[in-house]
Amino acid sequence: MKQLAILLAFAVLAGCGSEGEDEPPFPNSPSPTSTPSGSFAASVTAQPSPTPPAVPERSLPTSGPSSEGCVNGWVTPPEGSARATFPIRMIGRSVRLPGEPVVVDLRYFTGPESPPSDKGYLATVERWYVKLYSKRDLAFQGRFLVESREFGSGLVAVAPYDTSGFRSPDWSGFQWDEADPDLKAYPGLPGSWPGNRYDFVEGGAGLGIPGLPPDVRGCMETT
Repeated sequence: MKQLAILLAFAVLAGCGSEGEDEPPFPNSPSPTSTPSGSFAASVTAQPSPTPPAVPERSLPTSGPSSEGCVNGWVTPPEGSARATFPIRMIGRSVRLPGEPVVVDLRYFTGPESPPSDKGYLATVERWYVKLYSKRDLAFQGRFLVESREFGSGLVAVAPYDTSGFRSPDWSGFQWDEADPDLKAYPGLPGSWPGNRYDFVEGGAGLGIPGLPPDVRGCMETT
């Protein structure tokens, strides 16, 4: 049942699409239009800004060593490479990107499923951390987590641009709900999203499964 819950939550942000599909499945608006209710929604404090977002004054590191919290280390894929463009395409399937995005930070890392699984196709999950904004619509700015497994790839979580690291309650996941398919906008998050929002870090919405295992949480440090 836990693996099924993971698949359901993954399918919402992934758009239930295959790698050959280019069009996003949801006609998302790039800017928030409504405010959600509930304690989790209210706990996210960062807000999108109508002015250009903060960008690093110096070049960011392009790699990190392997460690207890980042088992295989992390790297920034070369600009224009397949590994660098892949996560942007996955993000575009779940939320409409207003124009060509400006990528501020990008990390690629691999590690086990959460929770760890003895199934071979879940032994290694590819993950990308992406921080970006749109020059065309400065309200569209955020941080995204993309995952790729043997059975599919897609966006799994989103956080406000002005947050850092991998902390609760910044990161949101969405679990599909047939009874409530409407898109919703949330303060601090770019675009609008379907499904029930939950705390991706802790694993809310009845899932009880943390979004990332301890083996790779360290790959998100200093972001």
